[in-house]
Amino acid sequence: MTITVPVPRPETRWTRRKDARPAELLAAALDLFVERGYAATRLDDVARRAGVSKGTLYLYFESKEELFKAVIRGGLVPAIQRNERLVQDHAGTMADLLEKIIRNWWQDVGNSQIGGIPKLMFAEARNFPDLAHFYQQEVINRGYKLVGEVVELGQRRGEFPPMDTEHATRIVLAPLVFLLLWRHSFDGCDGTRIDPEAYLRVHLGIILDGLRGRPSNEPAKAPRTAADPATSRR
Repeated sequence: MTITVPVPRPETRWTRRKDARPAELLAAALDLFVERGYAATRLDDVARRAGVSKGTLYLYFESKEELFKAVIRGGLVPAIQRNERLVQDHAGTMADLLEKIIRNWWQDVGNSQIGGIPKLMFAEARNFPDLAHFYQQEVINRGYKLVGEVVELGQRRGEFPPMDTEHATRIVLAPLVFLLLWRHSFDGCDGTRIDPEAYLRVHLGIILDGLRGRPSNEPAKAPRTAADPATSRR
């Protein structure tokens, strides 16, 4: 049997440019979506910023909605997938795993332009319900499922006390969402900025101490004052 090996043609500048166009279009789209929001971003502007014609853009993305979905799939979804693989391979404690997930998420999303997309979705979800549904399925639900599994496994192992997993998951993730929203809105407006590293350090301390703390059915003890009988007898 004879196997014919095709001789590769020399790579031309045009070929390299064509191969790079989807990435250039996605980068331009991400910048404009974050700067202007979904409604105000026009495909003409995306093409212009990417340095191509609008017709060229349509060769890769048939609509603004498909372009936006490609931005999500190329930026936010890989960050979730990275942490999903981390859960599968992790051999330590669930507290350590949760810390890695939070830090990975901030490294992949918070420190990049893609971190502006959650702010966009909060602002425009009601106006574009189909996109909101897509974002919820691809990003929110997968992220909550990921963290929820870690919280549940920590309880089964006895590392965390019994608790409402759904609300615990939301409490773990809500401060991260706030940090993203703040960074892409008010951060720096009054001359001050939130230090993400200091913020995450405090957040992790509170969350992990709480997860490893007293059982949820143990009543909290109110601080004693001078009027407390136990104090006044001393």
